[in-house]
Amino acid sequence: MTTAFRFCLLAAGLAALPTLARADWKAVEKVQTYGVTGKTGPELYESIGLNGPKVSVGRTIALTNFKLTWRRDYRPQSDGSCMLASAQPNLVITYTLPKPAAKLSSPMKEHWDVFAEGLRRHELVHGQRIKDMVTEIVAFSVGFSAPKDPGCKKIRVELTKLLAAASQAQRQHSRDFDRVEMSDGGNVHQLILRLVNGQ
Repeated sequence: MTTAFRFCLLAAGLAALPTLARADWKAVEKVQTYGVTGKTGPELYESIGLNGPKVSVGRTIALTNFKLTWRRDYRPQSDGSCMLASAQPNLVITYTLPKPAAKLSSPMKEHWDVFAEGLRRHELVHGQRIKDMVTEIVAFSVGFSAPKDPGCKKIRVELTKLLAAASQAQRQHSRDFDRVEMSDGGNVHQLILRLVNGQ
């Protein structure tokens, strides 16, 4: 449930464009799985605890991770300022989810399918928030300018500050969402209970 963050903020020149460009882009989304063993709900959940993705505080059930890189066109202006004319993000989101190592028998298979689909939908919310964050970054950064910056150096520092604020907001959203989902009666909490209790 934890979102790992890997910002790789790269700036590279693009071909000159006649107007400010807000890039059309699309995230690449991937799913990878880790194996869990067991024939019953409690056994499967115990295996999740032993084999789930590692995070700073231990292991988690599922993980949404992303890598974000940029191609940016910084343009010195005639008044000595520098403006960001375009920002093209390259966003790769990876969802890590549990998968039984062996075929499950009914009715455990049906219970697992409900659990797995619920987890998938939970992680997709994290993924959507990451995509929203990148869209917001493009919107506020393209056209951004820094005065007295003919070498386009100050603007990079100022943009890094704005990106850090956007990243912090996304992290807080992720924490808040997980807190609700994992709390007593929350969606993920209910998914776990139903899996363990065979419901």
